[in-house]
Amino acid sequence: MGSEHTGESADPAGTVEDEAAPGQVRSLALVGMMGSGKSTVGKRLARALGRPFVDMDAELERRCGVPIQTIFELEGEEGFRRRESDLLQTLCPATGLVLATGGGVVLREANRVLLRAHTRVIYLQAALQDLWLRLRHDRSRPLLRSADPRARVAELLAAREPIYREVADLCVTTGRQAPERVVNEILGCLGLHRALESSERRP
Repeated sequence: MGSEHTGESADPAGTVEDEAAPGQVRSLALVGMMGSGKSTVGKRLARALGRPFVDMDAELERRCGVPIQTIFELEGEEGFRRRESDLLQTLCPATGLVLATGGGVVLREANRVLLRAHTRVIYLQAALQDLWLRLRHDRSRPLLRSADPRARVAELLAAREPIYREVADLCVTTGRQAPERVVNEILGCLGLHRALESSERRP
């Protein structure tokens, strides 16, 4: 497993502050392909930091009252992306969250601008084979409803990976290791271990 800093360095004080609003803790946004572990890692990362966790797809389903696949069926991908962008505009200005974004949230430039301006973006990178092993039995993904879903995953990964890298402050390879290891690497790269250790020593 490896990681790569692609933007600004971690705050040595053990917090991630928004330069535009000193003292406020920046939200962390996980981006990456479907199957890369954004929801699983995000929940554990939020628990480790004591922050609220928001899974954007789950939140969109809650607000709309229907599954993502139903939104695709009724409004198409464009309608879904519009709703996704509206939700991101609502969530991004909030501070101190851990966000698990949808795999295609980075496709719109306006979304990338929001993510860069308000969050520390972490790209969970996974190889095609690992993604396929996680997704091959998943029948709930609208974008995988094709004659050759593995080829579709490969196509999406090839198109999106440069965008994930371009928007990310930090890239972490998820591979096949346990989510806890991924979380520990993220904490270490962001300089947050010290903050956690200090909080654990408090009475």
